[in-house]
Amino acid sequence: MSADTPARSPFELLADAERPLWVAAVLLYGVGDTATTFWGLSVGGAAEAGPIAGPFIDLYGPVALLGLKAVVFTLFYLTWRVLRTPGRTAVPLALAVVGGLVTTWNLLVLSGTL
Repeated sequence: MSADTPARSPFELLADAERPLWVAAVLLYGVGDTATTFWGLSVGGAAEAGPIAGPFIDLYGPVALLGLKAVVFTLFYLTWRVLRTPGRTAVPLALAVVGGLVTTWNLLVLSGTL
């Protein structure tokens, strides 16, 4: 980088990684969280702690989680499509980070660590 080149913001740097961030979001939030939640619900002793997902699962069963995930992904994707700033990279990044955290949490709960 030369002295004449302006410094890029973190979001501008991440903009080059939007596709991998969406893949991470799908794998971590979509697949990881969903699979570990289904696993926890099926073995008993675990319950959905999410303030929205919990009541839906109580009313409609675990399959309700799939509908909620579809709604969340649709809303996040539409938000990402509407935004035209480098900050839009935060949308898939947020899903990936939350997905990684809740999947890890679920695995810790299921392993009896917590």
